[in-house]
Amino acid sequence: MAETLAYVNARSPFYKELFAKEKIDISKIKQIEDLQQIPVTTKQDLQLRNMDFLCVPATEVRDYVTTSGTLGEPVTFADTENDLRRLALSEALSYEFAGCKSSDIIQLMATIDRCFMAGQACLLGSLKFGSGIIRVGNGIPELQWNTIRRINPTVCICVPSFLIKLIEFAKAHNIDYRNSSIKRAICVGETIRTNEHTYNILGEKIHALWPELSMHVNYASTEMQSSFNECEKECGTHHKPNLTIVEFLDDHDQPVKIDEPGEITITTLGVEGMPLIRFKTGDVCYRFEEPCACGRNTLRLGPILGRKGQMIKYKGTTLYPAALYDILENIPEVKNYIVEVYTNTIGTDGIRILIGTPNNNEYFIKQIKDLFRSKIRVAPDVVCEPIELIAKKQMPPTSRKVIKFFDYRDMK
Repeated sequence: MAETLAYVNARSPFYKELFAKEKIDISKIKQIEDLQQIPVTTKQDLQLRNMDFLCVPATEVRDYVTTSGTLGEPVTFADTENDLRRLALSEALSYEFAGCKSSDIIQLMATIDRCFMAGQACLLGSLKFGSGIIRVGNGIPELQWNTIRRINPTVCICVPSFLIKLIEFAKAHNIDYRNSSIKRAICVGETIRTNEHTYNILGEKIHALWPELSMHVNYASTEMQSSFNECEKECGTHHKPNLTIVEFLDDHDQPVKIDEPGEITITTLGVEGMPLIRFKTGDVCYRFEEPCACGRNTLRLGPILGRKGQMIKYKGTTLYPAALYDILENIPEVKNYIVEVYTNTIGTDGIRILIGTPNNNEYFIKQIKDLFRSKIRVAPDVVCEPIELIAKKQMPPTSRKVIKFFDYRDMK
């Protein structure tokens, strides 16, 4: 930590200015609690002053990646050769946590192009870990199954909802997926578990269809340039304390109690290109600090409840989009969907859900609303639209991943 603070104070235009302005004496920051002397770094800071975080000349940059821009404009990150080694170490540890072996063959079903860090991390991690990897990329169930048949991978890395599509394709084409070579899935981008370490609705659905498949959640962000991953005990994603310092903060940047949800706030360790100090990720979760049944003592993250900027206050209930997704994913007639949030005529949050379904009638819409009331106590507006139209809205030309949440609220 001391080395990181000295490094950014000498090399980062942003932090050099911040430390001088706030009169921060980094020599007095000797333990993690002392970091509270330093103001947090926000996504807006990164968007407004992106290249002021760069600590090396352009000649030392080996890879450029961008954030997904979920909560605003995408941000560019520059990685040095050592940063790429650090990224490889992070994902090699993730594979180890999940019970993978170097003899495994990993099928990558996530994006590796479009300046996406996750796919790059998976590839580098497999090289360090010593396993084989097949870079198929996202989507196209037919290609995924054809590759599985030919090469016999044992592990897949994918968004868990894509597993449903893989299963549906397998059933439609008489593929015996339950006896395929795939035995383990590392799940990125979505959670499959609750805070009680049981399956949520999506996880239950996959497990019921493919009970032989072992699933492990991976949580990561471009900004932290590393990840948290579930071990074989599947009870929270493990922290890697050699790569990051993690804090859990409230709206006023104060630490939350152990039994309260907090915003994940990261200080990167060992990053050369664009290190961050006390960066608020926008992701909110609970944490678990008791030793894990696997024998590791590192703290673990619970499932991400949602992003801070995506919190919805609807008819007296506080929601995150994930709660809505969890319900919609379990309705077979809903083929795809979009959640829209807007400011209504009385100045509060409104929710409109657009669903793609062949079952477009008033009775079906009533059933969906009743389901929402039973699960989250409130029922948003529901509108049926053609499946193809929803699919087009979910994947705009500049996007590299499916977008399910659109925020049209007046933020003034």
